[in-house]
Amino acid sequence: MMKIAIFDRDGTLNPLGDDYLSHPDQWQPLPGALQAMAQLNRAGWHTVVACNQPGLGGGLLDASTLNAIHAKLLRQLSTQGGRMDALFFCPHVADDACGCRLPAPGLLAQIAERYGVEPRHLYVVASDPALLHAAAALGCSHLHLVCSGQRAHLPPGQALPPELPPATRLHADLDALVTHLLSAPAPAPLPWSAPQAAGEHSAAGTGAYTGAPPVPAPAAADAPTAPAAPAAHHQSLVSFFFFKQKTAYEMIW
Repeated sequence: MMKIAIFDRDGTLNPLGDDYLSHPDQWQPLPGALQAMAQLNRAGWHTVVACNQPGLGGGLLDASTLNAIHAKLLRQLSTQGGRMDALFFCPHVADDACGCRLPAPGLLAQIAERYGVEPRHLYVVASDPALLHAAAALGCSHLHLVCSGQRAHLPPGQALPPELPPATRLHADLDALVTHLLSAPAPAPLPWSAPQAAGEHSAAGTGAYTGAPPVPAPAAADAPTAPAAPAAHHQSLVSFFFFKQKTAYEMIW
């Protein structure tokens, strides 16, 4: 069975700062975070990031800046021998009332659909309860909170705080989480499951970056037809970011 670990970003992979992350120079990984993700990769796990990016909808940063931030994340992860299969983000602000802004479950539903995995088989890892509540609403069974970011004050051995979904497991950090996940028989390494073709997306206004393995840039003659425009209040930028070695191919609707 394919095993997928879905991480949130801020507070789990990188420190939770006081200001909105708006430049690649501001992005730095938490100690051991990328090594932990790479360790899962080597054990045959697929790793995905899911997060809200309201800075896009709110005009605090543009798509090229967000691309550069996540390209830096991917480069640093690759130096540890790991890879991120995909990054899904919601670009909306709260007033958009979309279905993909965490803690709504739409973003995770798209990941489950993309990989053909039942929600109950997804492993969801977060320091922000919003992602865990989205997972619980979708019917995910494997909920894991790492005590960093917003929950750095929590000792892992204490009783589960009431604001977290029942059955959430607490872990001191990502290294402790990986130790727990790999204590069970590891899944066999799986071949890449190709994501949807560029130009397809299952919910209006949601972005998805797909990482390695290499995906060729679409030829101009074969360019896919853009999907129909979403409702006016959901008309936001969507980018599909493909990596081919060190060259990035980007398609923006």
